Amino acid sequence: MTGHPQSDGDTDRFLLLKRTDMNRSLPCFPPTALLLCLLPLLFVSTVARADELGAEGLDQESAQDIQAGPRALSRAFRLAARQATPSVVTVYSYGQNVESDGQQEAADADTDQPGPTPPPRENVDGDSLQLTGLGSGVIVDPSGLIITNNHVITGAKKVVVQLADETEIEASEVHGDPDSDIAIVRIEREQPFQAAGLADSDRVEIGDWVLAIGSPFRLEATVSAGIISAKNRTLVRIRRGRLLQTDAAINPGNSGGPLVDLDGKAIAISTAIATRSGGYQGIGFAIPINQAKWIADELDHHGRVRRAAIGIVLAELNPKNAKIFKLPVGLGVVAYQVIEGSAADRAGLKPLDVILEFAGERVRKPSTLQEVVERKPVGSTQEVKIYRRGEEIVLTVELATLEDPTLGGEKEAEGEEEKASEEAGTDEDEDAAALEE
Repeated sequence: MTGHPQSDGDTDRFLLLKRTDMNRSLPCFPPTALLLCLLPLLFVSTVARADELGAEGLDQESAQDIQAGPRALSRAFRLAARQATPSVVTVYSYGQNVESDGQQEAADADTDQPGPTPPPRENVDGDSLQLTGLGSGVIVDPSGLIITNNHVITGAKKVVVQLADETEIEASEVHGDPDSDIAIVRIEREQPFQAAGLADSDRVEIGDWVLAIGSPFRLEATVSAGIISAKNRTLVRIRRGRLLQTDAAINPGNSGGPLVDLDGKAIAISTAIATRSGGYQGIGFAIPINQAKWIADELDHHGRVRRAAIGIVLAELNPKNAKIFKLPVGLGVVAYQVIEGSAADRAGLKPLDVILEFAGERVRKPSTLQEVVERKPVGSTQEVKIYRRGEEIVLTVELATLEDPTLGGEKEAEGEEEKASEEAGTDEDEDAAALEE
């Protein structure tokens, strides 16, 4: 009996303490009701602890994933640079007489001079030649064929190539194409050179990672990273071809160097930057390697670029023009004007015909059609699918030259060559007869 009241008092004191502690959050409940109120709190606390433990595990996994991403990208950059760098060269041009971008790059490089200064060269007369052009290049054939920019070598009396191992070789042959700003330099030695792999630049997409490799400010084999920012850009200085835009750092001396993908294969040739300060500001341009390689092959085999043409003025079917012509947007390329007597005229093309396909390739922009046409052999016959008044028609066209889309100039040139050859043969016969007499 004596213990019972004490027990009740203890219980009352216990409840009082609990009620006092929870006075701000819980009303006064009987013990059973209070226990039921506390159960959800205990459950929430247990779940929260479980979530906390689970979160710790997830955080550890996430941290590993986060670390794995940059490490994998860093490894990809490292391997790509290691693959491509041995094929990248520095191009020194001497004795240029005209002001060019290449000379400006040499002047910019001279201003800061962090790299080694190349020694003056002498021409065949023994006169000293000063460095007037500086750029980069990439070996694309083991025989020693190098692609660089035309503005790097234009007007040079001597061109010297420095390989990745610092070996210097004087160029035996140099050709350039101002319209595309592509040039080739050929060097020779007994053992083959290490050539870069070439990717398919038509498959490049915006957002792809790329590395720019070159010799900015004479710092050989400098690598910078970025992405493809845009495609199909055009510049006034480069009249033929579409460019890739990148934010990979391109500086004076990078011109002519390769833009490579994460496989270490060249996808473009660095050529220009957009800047208001004279230095890199995050916008660079590069010539797609498919275009550069075609031009290089033309220069290598013919010493010039033979571009085909059919003799039409083109118009794009953008929303404005499509509304005017009452045609679907992007249907094809409008032959806005057909030059009289041109290859297109002889094939039967008429003004306002819409060219859908050329040589089996779908075309929707004038730049695409221009690129497809000019790469086909001059004098070859190609099929053209057109849309005319609701009907698709296939025509056949014989390609002319860009200089003379009527093919007249080409035939006249051939005739003059034959006539000159015949006259030379007649003169030789007369000289031989005179000697016999």
